[in-house]
Amino acid sequence: MDIPHLDQFFLSRLNLVLQEGIVYNSDYAICENIISPILTEIWRSYTKDLLIWSHQPLNCDENLSGTPDYIVARRSPRGKIILEKPYVILVKAKKDNFEEGWGQCFAEMIAAQKLKGDRGDQPQKMFGVVSNGKLWEFGVLQAKMFTKNIKYFGLQNVPELMGALNFIFAESLPQQV
Repeated sequence: MDIPHLDQFFLSRLNLVLQEGIVYNSDYAICENIISPILTEIWRSYTKDLLIWSHQPLNCDENLSGTPDYIVARRSPRGKIILEKPYVILVKAKKDNFEEGWGQCFAEMIAAQKLKGDRGDQPQKMFGVVSNGKLWEFGVLQAKMFTKNIKYFGLQNVPELMGALNFIFAESLPQQV
């Protein structure tokens, strides 16, 4: 897993927010102050091919819909306002409940998989991330097989966390055909 070069300004800003900011008082604060800046820092290397969508509803059908906190999707040739094939679904673990977070994430991964039009002949990977800001868990859905990584990543090792995120962004690129 390649660990991207970490921008010192980004690390300085993240440390300032973590030490001096009010970041754990709400789900929105965690998303805005921790999760979004970390995703954006990784995304900087992928802006030509991928977009990050925030709180974008996924509506597959009346039984399978939801609003993940973040979606990493293919950049549409038709413009930034068109949600193309999603590759990564990220859900904030509400009240640090990772089990419920994975339930929500898994349902939204299935919806995104169906929206991508995966037919089973060449099933693409759909990555899932559940985080409470401090801890980050990763999983992958390919066809009907879901695998959750047994290792979690945390803010105590930002380079390792960024490496894991960089890996799933990089793994999304070959699927754009």
